[in-house]
Amino acid sequence: QVQLVESGGGLVQAGGSLRLSCAASGDIFSIDTMGWYRQAPGKQRELVASITSGGRTNYPDSVKGRFTISRDNAKNTVYLPMNSLKPEDTAVYYCTANTWYGTDYWGKGTLLTVSS
Repeated sequence: QVQLVESGGGLVQAGGSLRLSCAASGDIFSIDTMGWYRQAPGKQRELVASITSGGRTNYPDSVKGRFTISRDNAKNTVYLPMNSLKPEDTAVYYCTANTWYGTDYWGKGTLLTVSS
């Protein structure tokens, strides 16, 4: 079992910055990829960023150049600094962990609100 706890959400003005963090605990050695998804009201959950155990990252075009995922394996934590935030970035952000066994774990989510 892997437990994920997100932190860092809140209210920020458009153009501002914020950093999300996600701390993993439990069977951390089983984790391969970690990442962030988001879900805005009335929309499907979508990938925001992911990073493999080898450091390979993946972003959708909507956040490329603005969001940068990083991973501190010593602290079992993944970070998501977000810059140039837009109102359309408003969503609940979920941390995910995918294990070598093919199991996916999700955090409870943290709300980011970007005001215009």
